[in-house]
Parts: sequence; structure tokens; C-alpha cells
Amino acid sequence: MSQIPPAGADLHAVAQRALGIARDPAFRVGMRDMSGVSLGIAAWALVTGVAMVKSGMTVSMALFMSFVVYAGSAQLAVLPLMIAGAPLWVVWFTAICVNLRFVILSSMWRTYFAHLARRHRLAVSYFSGDVIFVAFFKRYPGGERSAEQLPYFWGAAATNWVVWQAFSVAGIFLADQVPLSWGLGFAGVLALLGVLYSMLTDRTTWTATGVAAAVAVAAFALPLKLNILAAIAAAVAVGLMMENTERRLREWRAGPAALRPPDPARGEKNPVLPLDEEQRP
Repeated sequence: MSQIPPAGADLHAVAQRALGIARDPAFRVGMRDMSGVSLGIAAWALVTGVAMVKSGMTVSMALFMSFVVYAGSAQLAVLPLMIAGAPLWVVWFTAICVNLRFVILSSMWRTYFAHLARRHRLAVSYFSGDVIFVAFFKRYPGGERSAEQLPYFWGAAATNWVVWQAFSVAGIFLADQVPLSWGLGFAGVLALLGVLYSMLTDRTTWTATGVAAAVAVAAFALPLKLNILAAIAAAVAVGLMMENTERRLREWRAGPAALRPPDPARGEKNPVLPLDEEQRP
């Protein structure tokens, strides 16, 4: 009886797991949620494909950049530098600065996906994006892990990737027929704003969003689009500060913690003041 080679066995296992994820009902929910913003993503991808070719790239190089880089903001940021003949380190540094926001987003993804194998986490990092992040955290805001989250992510990620690549490739081959003056890229921003608005459910999220917008505008003159990173950092800081303040306010309104009887099993002889928040009245 022939045996499957180790490499073939690994591919077979990956294919079986992918098939199981695709059959999960949450996968279809992720596809449905992402379909609502697909029109904006498509317009953004189309403009990115057109911009790559109009910058002087060959079709093959533009296709390579679309499938390997897969980062619309970074692609659009480095294209003017490439046209101007900037040094390679400047191009790389600009792309890194534009994508530094994903470092912050990854720390939040970790709550849900840290248990996955490394190669699976690497795949998640490639396919994740801003719109997927917003849709996912709108549906799972609590930070509690559940079995349906991974299929939901892949449903949203697969839809986003297919739409992006399809229209990016269309823009690459139709660059002469689609002028950049149409401003279709703004449709992607509007799509993201629509999803973001649905997440503004309390005073903390409204305040953090307002701070992010103000910082992004105030720091617009920063080079390499560092205003994006500054806005994210300010929003996270304000959000954490407000959550901590609200938690302390709830503790203060609850009053002082009550003494509990001593526990002989712990060697306690006198009443004890509980330190855990869960034990307070």
C-alpha cells in the first residue's frame, strides 16, 4: 500500500481544513458582511491597478506587486517615489511607515488567533486588512474566543482578496481607458467610513474616533503619511484612558469592598479585604 509523501500529506491536511472552514456557516456570514462594502473596495482596487501602470510599471511587474504586496495604501504611497527615482531604502521606509498601523491591529488580532500554528498566523497576516478588521471587531467586540471566528475571518478575507485582485488586474489591463481623474479611489474610503460609523455605539468609541480624525488632520504635514500612525496611537491611548476611567468610576459608585471572613485553609486569622474586582459588591 503506497503512502502519501510528507509534503503531500501536509498539503492534503491543509486542503481538508480549508474545505471544512469554507463549509462553516460563519464563512458565508463573513462573505455576506464583506459584500456590503465590495463596491468601494472594487473602485479602490481599480484605481490602484491603473496607477501602477500609469507610473511606468510593466504589466508583469504591476501584477506581481498586486498579488505579492496586496496593500493599496502602501502601493499608492510608494508609486510617486518610484516615478521620481527615489532610493530603494526610501521606498521601503515609506511603505513600512504607511503599514505600521497593522502592528497595532495585529496586537488585537492576537487575542483571537494566537493559538493558531505559525504558518496559519502568517496567512492571516497576509489576508487581513482594514475593512476586514472593522467588520470582524464589529461582530466580535468582546475579545472572547469562539469557534466561528476563524471561518468568519476567512469568509471576509476571501471575499476581500478576490474582489481586490479582480479589479486591480482589471485596472492594470484597462489603464488606458480609466483616467485617474475619476477619483474612484475615494469610494473605498467611503465604504470604510460606512462600516466604521456602524461601530460607533458609545461615548468611548465616538471620542476615540474624533481624536483620531483631529490628529490625522493636524499631523497631515508629517512625511511618509505618519499622520495615520499618529492618529491610531492617539485614538488607542484615549480609548484605553476612557475605559480605565469608566471602570474606576464604577468601582467608586459601588462603594468600598466588604471584608470577608478569614479562610483557615489559607492560614488567614483575621477578616480580609478582597483585592479582586470580581469579589467586590
